Amino acid sequence: MTTNCIKFTSADIETAKGGGSISTLTFDLDITVDPVASANPMAPTHRVLGRSPRGKLVECGVIWKKQNKANGAYYYTLTIRDHGFNGNLGKAAKQDDLSLQAVIPWGPRDAA
Repeated sequence: MTTNCIKFTSADIETAKGGGSISTLTFDLDITVDPVASANPMAPTHRVLGRSPRGKLVECGVIWKKQNKANGAYYYTLTIRDHGFNGNLGKAAKQDDLSLQAVIPWGPRDAA
């Protein structure tokens, strides 16, 4: 599989599990994505899990469903906490499969 993509088990991303990888010049993670069941509309839609140096599966980030204020369209954004990584999910290049989402980086969080 191509790096910086997540392959979900269905095109209904909000309820689907998934797996993929995220690579930058400073880190390289194989990830597992599990949906979060919550009645809270402010809760993330997914937990993002990676492997610790000893091989343990640990939560390292989340996926959120957000709404574009200009046009009302929904989209997904991903955060990997320990690396200050943020990205949006979008249809992978040259793909018609909506269950394959590219991770499109948009830069590190500002240090507060």
